[in-house]
Amino acid sequence: MKAFLILANGMVFTGESIGSTEEVVSEIVFNTSMTGYLEVLTDPSYAGQSVVMTYPLIGNYGICREDMESRRAWPEGFIVRECARKPSNFRSEASLRDFLLEQGVTGICGLDTRALTKILREVGTMNGMITTNADFSLEEVLPRIRAYDQGRVVDRTTCPTPSVLPGDGYRVAMMDFGAKGNIARSLNERGCEVTIYPAFTKAETILDAKPDGIMLSNGPGDPKNCGEIIEELKILYQSGIPIFAICLGHQLMALANGGDTKKMHFGHRGGNHPVKDLRTGRCYITSQNHGYMVLPETMDKTVAVPSFRNVNDGTNEGYEYLQKPVYTVQFHPEACPGPHDTNFLFDRFLAMMGGEKNA
Repeated sequence: MKAFLILANGMVFTGESIGSTEEVVSEIVFNTSMTGYLEVLTDPSYAGQSVVMTYPLIGNYGICREDMESRRAWPEGFIVRECARKPSNFRSEASLRDFLLEQGVTGICGLDTRALTKILREVGTMNGMITTNADFSLEEVLPRIRAYDQGRVVDRTTCPTPSVLPGDGYRVAMMDFGAKGNIARSLNERGCEVTIYPAFTKAETILDAKPDGIMLSNGPGDPKNCGEIIEELKILYQSGIPIFAICLGHQLMALANGGDTKKMHFGHRGGNHPVKDLRTGRCYITSQNHGYMVLPETMDKTVAVPSFRNVNDGTNEGYEYLQKPVYTVQFHPEACPGPHDTNFLFDRFLAMMGGEKNA
């Protein structure tokens, strides 16, 4: 069945429908990873977006459910050049096509993803529609496409109730803004007992539990749509409990301390983004997924100093706070692109809580 991708600028790409045939309007973004498509599909940070995979063949090793980052797929749409029909992997439990259909993700393949990505790089991230309706009218659909807004996507990606990963080490309270599962696992593997809280949990509830540390997770959307969360983070910051924040958590902590954020031209999404540690001068390859950035010029230098910088475009990739035991990063140290380049950041968090508790 034919499918069409209609961009907000009026450009139309024609391909083949894969997965669900439901018509969807979303923000169109691209990811430069060569592997990890299942992790992309199950990353809650993609809620409200359709993902263009720049690597030309996707789905060749099938679906290994053990590798899922959350309980379900989150993108509105999935856009690939070629979708493998017969996966080859002893761990595979299903094909990508079957998984998209099972998860209700609208997909399209067979279009020129290279040309599409170049447009998104030049024009910037834009909205689009995926449809199987060959009789669409641009005059009718373009106003709907252009009016689309992700809105408060953290509301639907956060967990509904608290849960606990048992451990005999430090007790960590993790705020789930749309968290990837490997963040909690990375702490749990280090012995931490991790209590995962819904995004809108009051600071008082967290502090009453007397955690040794607080983890702020990744998540989707514009950080400025999280006003209630930012107010609670101000209280958590003042508590003096060690805090480690990733991606959206990094942005929210900056906003809680008087900084500002801005939407990027096309964002950083992929497993090959180099960042420089400003303290040591060493570079690391990182996994990233964000469309907003913290503006360094808006941060009070007596409150926090930059700790990492993106080598490609010079944007901020992390902050070390000077008055409280808090540090934040824009990239994903749990995602293993290097494959273990920045895992040490979890060990640094343990050191902030007092070192290896059972050593």
